[in-house]
Amino acid sequence: MPSSTTTPENTRATERPGLNSRETIVAVATPRGQGGIGIVRVSGRGVDLIANRVLSVNPETGQAKYCSFLDSNSETIDRGIALLFQAPNSYTGENVLEFQGHGSPILLDLIVRRCMELGARPAEPGEFSKRAFLNGRMDLAQAEAIADLINSTTESAARSALRSMKGELSRKVEELVEQLTELRILIEASIDFPEEEIDYLSELGVSQKLEALTDRFDDVQSCLQQGRILRDGVKIVLTGLPNAGKSSLLNVLAEQDRAIVSDLPGTTRDTLEQIIDLDGMPMEIVDTAGVRDTQDEIEAEGVRRAKRVQEDADMVLLVVDDDATDQPEVERLMSSHDRLPVLLVRNKIDLSGRGQTEDLMEACISAKTGQGIKDLKEKIKSAVGYAGEQEGTFMARQRHIDALLQARMFLDAGMEQLRLNQAGEMLAEDLSLCHRALAEITGTITSDELLGMIFSSFCIGK
Repeated sequence: MPSSTTTPENTRATERPGLNSRETIVAVATPRGQGGIGIVRVSGRGVDLIANRVLSVNPETGQAKYCSFLDSNSETIDRGIALLFQAPNSYTGENVLEFQGHGSPILLDLIVRRCMELGARPAEPGEFSKRAFLNGRMDLAQAEAIADLINSTTESAARSALRSMKGELSRKVEELVEQLTELRILIEASIDFPEEEIDYLSELGVSQKLEALTDRFDDVQSCLQQGRILRDGVKIVLTGLPNAGKSSLLNVLAEQDRAIVSDLPGTTRDTLEQIIDLDGMPMEIVDTAGVRDTQDEIEAEGVRRAKRVQEDADMVLLVVDDDATDQPEVERLMSSHDRLPVLLVRNKIDLSGRGQTEDLMEACISAKTGQGIKDLKEKIKSAVGYAGEQEGTFMARQRHIDALLQARMFLDAGMEQLRLNQAGEMLAEDLSLCHRALAEITGTITSDELLGMIFSSFCIGK
């Protein structure tokens, strides 16, 4: 008797709207402000009408035309390049028209207003990219990579975002889905013959195939974690007693005199942030006031802020003066941080004479001479799980990691059902849920609420 368990074919998303089912939208696609060039983008069913009414020449698909952009009285608003793309061969999959003129906000607004007179409406944030996704021009992971590429803060992050936009992340997920689909087909077939189910699953090597699938999950999870670090970076807080050399260390890592350095304790009274590129990883370092009891109200507020800033940090660098701090004091400072990973940084070893250590959570440096700084950087990368830029690294978001972890949870549950109960039907159901969780990464299955959250973070005109 056929099983009622969801099959791979049932996991597809509901049908997306047609290419010409939405309104015509318009927006300035370049940043606000004056510039040499400004671009206005239009997409939707009304593009042909707008092109005929606004351009002084008849545009040809895929060809740049130098012409005038006209108002309702056929007076010239501006002169520039017009580009027309016909559906489905455009960014959005719809008819698209771009006006490339001078970067005057006034001129660009006049063009937008003229398009609105002809039936277009202002585009919402990310609506062009959202339409590209809905029209099948890209999947959801690729669409997200566009925003990540725009917002990249390091060269490595930009290259990784470009790989995601070209489909590297999606291909990794699709490989998982293909392997999972093959398994589901085998298991679904066995459910139709319940009296042979146990032997059938065993003969097909389902357990071995499941183990191979978990190994592939681990590989993809590692790639996603690297991609997430490249996208979001890490936030590291410098803390410790006054005059331990935190500000000096910040200046060394930033390779500039970012913080005021003085022999007087209590110089730093507020938090000081600096973003640096650590071998491709964006790293925000926050220098804080030295932690001590003080009657100075300003310094006391600085100490309170030092404690608050650690709440959303990824890691703490506990800087101590190795020439002055004894071991009991070090242990006391270490024990005061129990939530975040703490890397102990013994500064001023040019005075104490201490050598290097193999301990991954301890570094011995001299912010004055630069001794041990390279080792410190390597230990920071190791502590946060960053392996450095590698061939094929792609950008990823926490959303992708969460979806993969959920999929892995269903996979593990199914394997447990098979191991304990030889329950093929339960395994099939868990693999179906695993499939759905993976589909959320690329948007094969997704919710309108999720789409709203993702594309609302895009800039207008993209």
